[in-house]
Amino acid sequence: MSRKIYDVIVIGAGVSGCAAARELAREQRRIAVLERESDVCEGTSKANSGIVHAGYDAEPGTLKARLNIEGNRIMEELSRELDFPFKRNGSFVITFEESGKDKLQELYERGRANGVPDMELLTGEEAVKREPELSGEVKAALYAPTAGIVCPFGLNIALAENAAVNGVDFYLNTEVTAISREEDGFLVTAGEEEFQASVIVNAAGVYADRLHHMVSREKLRITPRRGEYCLFDKSAGGLVKSTIFQLPSARGKGILVTPTVHGNLLAGPTAEDISDKEGVNTTSEGLEKVLKIGAQSVRDLPVRQVITSFAGLRAHEDSGDFVIKEAADAPGFFDVAGIASPGLTSAPAIGVYVAKLVQERFPASAKEHFNSVRKGIPNIAEASMKEREELIRQNPAYANVICRCELVTEGEILDAIHRPLGATTLDGIKRRTRAGLGRCQAGFCSPRIAQILARECGWDLSKITKAGGESVLLTGYNKEGV
Repeated sequence: MSRKIYDVIVIGAGVSGCAAARELAREQRRIAVLERESDVCEGTSKANSGIVHAGYDAEPGTLKARLNIEGNRIMEELSRELDFPFKRNGSFVITFEESGKDKLQELYERGRANGVPDMELLTGEEAVKREPELSGEVKAALYAPTAGIVCPFGLNIALAENAAVNGVDFYLNTEVTAISREEDGFLVTAGEEEFQASVIVNAAGVYADRLHHMVSREKLRITPRRGEYCLFDKSAGGLVKSTIFQLPSARGKGILVTPTVHGNLLAGPTAEDISDKEGVNTTSEGLEKVLKIGAQSVRDLPVRQVITSFAGLRAHEDSGDFVIKEAADAPGFFDVAGIASPGLTSAPAIGVYVAKLVQERFPASAKEHFNSVRKGIPNIAEASMKEREELIRQNPAYANVICRCELVTEGEILDAIHRPLGATTLDGIKRRTRAGLGRCQAGFCSPRIAQILARECGWDLSKITKAGGESVLLTGYNKEGV
């Protein structure tokens, strides 16, 4: 078995792993990202609130606090650089009890200590005046204008594509089964393949503890924390302008109601610690709780407009803080673990921080030509008439609508397939173009997308999957073609 030799191996192609890979690619290093799933953004990063937190939740002095603030600060510029959707829409933390005012004051003071700018403490009347659909039971609120919303798929995929353009090799469908220490670094076994590197970056989400214990005696325990969500149709997207939180509990920031960058409305998540690291099923109890508590925050939550529900897992580490450091008894092994909320917000700053840690221990020269800019897939739904006409002039496929709900064209799907780290599954197309994310939830467009994938990839239609692995759409043919 021949070994593939690298300087750095990043395990996990979620948002933290891809942010780290991109930043590490600024130096002259051979870098690989190993991902067990068929695409990037398949784990924790694909199923979250899409919130860019202001930074008042984390305890001052923690990594969470520091990287939250820094990630929030750089997100807007990064969104322009890498062309992914982001919007500063502000957030409210509301309380229905007079006693909650003291807790809001504590959040306010914590936010000031962390460096959150321009926060305001509001009366219930002041809050409702700014967000008219807030419940009339609100007694007080903390408002943070620097909070925002982002497309989690867009951020993760943009980081991955830009890393790939800058020379990072991605190995998908490559599950790490063993890591052993060698004199000159580490040997990583993934199925039938072997990889060697001086540096390992462990960004494996809920599995980070298992990989850590392959090389280190230090204790690390990750508990999957399941959060369930309800997504509403775009007809409900304007119910609120800002993200609405209720006062947080020990397990999280509570169930929120928020617009998304794509115009939907989102409510959730619950917070349930489970043992199953694959437990992303929804439950009737969880979804009922989401709608019940969400309806307490805003008037007339349109429950009949829910178009889908989903669940994601947050990687909660026992310490409660992010674990981003080199293992003391395994030099060169860097954990990026316990990246629960506000992990999405912090991801760009996590990438910078990891690259700094690696550079300090394993210096490398700066790359002479690092390309920091990435252009996303054209969006016909949001393009002006002039922009649409120009795209269609360049490629008539942009006139062929495939997904009616989200107005996604064949041209966009072709771009998603043929760009760096192109999509190979229906879910990969969905996350890159939103085809299948509308009201009918892919009922109309799935067969047409499958046909395009089969044609462009040169595969038999029976080989097309929803999300890789055994998730095939067709089980066979019921008659021979004529």
